[in-house]
Amino acid sequence: MQEFVYYNPVGLDFPLDEAIYVTSNIEETKDANFLISNSTEIDCEVSADEIDFYIKNSLDPISKKIENVYKLYEIAALKFDLAQDITYTQNIGNKVLLIANSDDAKSFISNINPNEFDLFQIDESIIKSISGHIGNLCVVVDDEGKDVILKVDQIVWFDIKELGLKQSGSFDPTKSSINEVIQTLRKNIDEYEYRKFTTYDSNICQYHERREEVCGRCEEVCPTTAIIKIDSKKHLEFSQIDCHGCGGCISICPSGALDYAPISRNSIFEMAKEFRDFIPLIIPNKMNISSVNVPLKENVLPFKIEGEKFLHETSFLTILQESGSQLIFFTDFLSKGSKDAIRILNEIYTKKYGKKAIFVAMNEEELKEALQEVDFIEKSKFSYNQEDERKRETFAVRLSALVGQEDLGVVKTGEHLHYGKVNINEDKCTLCLACVGACNVDALKAYPEDNTLRLNPSICTACGYCELSCPEKDCLTIQQDIIELNPSWFLQRVVAKDELFACVECGKEFATKKAVEKIANIMGPIFANNPAKQRTLYCCENCKPKVMLSADISKNQLV
Repeated sequence: MQEFVYYNPVGLDFPLDEAIYVTSNIEETKDANFLISNSTEIDCEVSADEIDFYIKNSLDPISKKIENVYKLYEIAALKFDLAQDITYTQNIGNKVLLIANSDDAKSFISNINPNEFDLFQIDESIIKSISGHIGNLCVVVDDEGKDVILKVDQIVWFDIKELGLKQSGSFDPTKSSINEVIQTLRKNIDEYEYRKFTTYDSNICQYHERREEVCGRCEEVCPTTAIIKIDSKKHLEFSQIDCHGCGGCISICPSGALDYAPISRNSIFEMAKEFRDFIPLIIPNKMNISSVNVPLKENVLPFKIEGEKFLHETSFLTILQESGSQLIFFTDFLSKGSKDAIRILNEIYTKKYGKKAIFVAMNEEELKEALQEVDFIEKSKFSYNQEDERKRETFAVRLSALVGQEDLGVVKTGEHLHYGKVNINEDKCTLCLACVGACNVDALKAYPEDNTLRLNPSICTACGYCELSCPEKDCLTIQQDIIELNPSWFLQRVVAKDELFACVECGKEFATKKAVEKIANIMGPIFANNPAKQRTLYCCENCKPKVMLSADISKNQLV
């Protein structure tokens, strides 16, 4: 069985790899099960329109085109195989709320069948709130001073306002057409499908079960109610049915707790390896490339992705270093996280190579200009096995390879992508290790074998939770929004060290010397008239009661 099919009713003026079934007659494809096609007219798992875009625009010689078309099929298959986006279905009733003025309402009703929907019409001026999701929407309206709850399955709202965009199940005929919206309503009633777009690791989430809130940016950038913070227990709640799949939350997540299910970090890495010695042209699915006419210089290959907002500093650097080239991001929108990542990487590449890393093309003219400038960067290629590694660890390894043994100065991060440097006053640190307990990305770690506290600044998310947890005054501070581009930034360093104090009674080591001295300095004056209590300040927990009991016995004997 052939997995790849190429369909073109007017044929193709050069041959394709024999692994690709080529046809100009769509009837020949009817009973076959193909995985990847160049056309949406073919019934298959994946339609890869970048194939025709490449064939139409590439300036590669024919022999290269034959190889590269096959490569694009393989990349599309790789992306499909590695995707983690599970599809779910939901039963939807036929209750529809129509929010429209009288003229728009008449137009809509004239296009539906009698009794097709359980329809209820209101004016938008009486809407107070909307909650729930498609199939279970709850609309609160003002009925002459009283709140009335309307429970509906879907909403049709002419010139929809922001209130109706937060959850799934609302449709605006002014954005498409009445007929298109009606078709959507009917299709949803038959069977509504939605996908899981995000995966989540609470173990490294900077919001999860923290005493105080130090993160939660994913909820702030989510355009819907797909991510909700439960502040009472500091948990994130996900509603996949409300998720648009844009990926904005992924690009802004500092630790990589969130990943993009359709194209995960592992998937980006595996796809990027296919672009070695090619110039990647990243194109989100939403960009209509069928009508784009731009000459693609030799070795430029389209890198098709799904959401337009999920790319972050690690995914960009992975593609850059695996290809050994600059890259072009052809998109009409940049997420906050992607925008910061591109600026930072461009600054770093300019410091290192004297060239920017990423060209952003927002339209066809900018794409043409970027294609003239983009090129390979000598000695920028770097590859290593980053499978299943965390986001910050991967970025640290790749950035360390770029920096090498040079000192390239400092690059500023933020406002949506934060790095930072933890500074510890060793004289004040008692090695209580509260900061280690607070750090869930292992930037701060304790080493009991030599009684040291060590920091790896390159994987710190600068969340600030260690600073909040430190009990000592003026001991731990964070220098926000910097990355030092020198070799020491990527090395684990000792930031505090002490020696263990031995119990004056039994000789057992039970605490650090500084911790014992600190408590003794505070409590010593208070116990000045009680030598036994003073001695307990230097005893382990087992010997403290023995010392006090012995003192009591001696006192009683004297009495």
